[in-house]
Amino acid sequence: MEFSLHRLKLLRELSRRGTVTAVAQSLNYTVSAVSQQLAQLERESGTRLFERQGRRMLFTEAGVVLAEHAEEILAAVERAGLALETAQSGVTARLTAGVWASVAAGLLPLALSELERTHPGIEVRTKELAPEETAGAVRDGALDLSFVIEYSNYPLTWDPALAREIIAVERMHAVLPRGLHTRGSIALAELADRPWILSGPRSHFGKSVRRACNTAGFEPRIRHEVGEQATALAMVASGLGVTLVSDLGLMLRPSELDIVPVDDPLVRTVSVAYRTASAARPSLQSVIGAVRDAARTLGLADHATT
Repeated sequence: MEFSLHRLKLLRELSRRGTVTAVAQSLNYTVSAVSQQLAQLERESGTRLFERQGRRMLFTEAGVVLAEHAEEILAAVERAGLALETAQSGVTARLTAGVWASVAAGLLPLALSELERTHPGIEVRTKELAPEETAGAVRDGALDLSFVIEYSNYPLTWDPALAREIIAVERMHAVLPRGLHTRGSIALAELADRPWILSGPRSHFGKSVRRACNTAGFEPRIRHEVGEQATALAMVASGLGVTLVSDLGLMLRPSELDIVPVDDPLVRTVSVAYRTASAARPSLQSVIGAVRDAARTLGLADHATT
């Protein structure tokens, strides 16, 4: 009896997520494609693996057994890949990294240029995701590594299956239409009466900024709710409101803005997350080293702890 690794991966995801729709969304497949592959796996096994109950697929006893072995098999495949990579005299590998806009525009160009010079056999492919999604994609095997953020007033709960290395610590800045502020810094409370441009309350950034404003004694009046920081900056430049931006985000700014340091202590860390089982991969450590060097070049690693 032979099983496709691809189908075993789908089975593992189903055991974690519970529905075919959730599996399809996490791996960027269609629902019908996932259903067909799981049906094929069931035929290959020669026994019933699932019982359908509404939108959910409940595992039979045989399905539970196979899902447990799928975890072991996929982990063994990852260990085998690590052993092969370690045995090579020169590192050759292809890694997929989860990124978001300011990381892609700020850190990656420097990091990948250096990596191409020092380790030409390592190919890094990127996939842009919301910052809130990248760590989960690493845990589920869709990515080899990802950039994740954590705000000083909104700490995250870390999955024990993941490790992380802090790459940079960013300061937060107030962004105002030009000419609205002439002093050297600003307190968040001074922006209480301004209309705000901010991402939604479910995003880490949106939640962190709302908490910071609440700590400063006010609820921000969200005039425009946008997901992309570059969009928010363009709207500020048009006089539509104010927002906050990190050091990396400043690289996306238009020129018609005032960037003002914020008195209130709010910082965020940028880390690289990866599976603990992959920690010894030479290619992974080479990529992390190149990213850390890029952050240092940009002046963002001065306060980072490693």
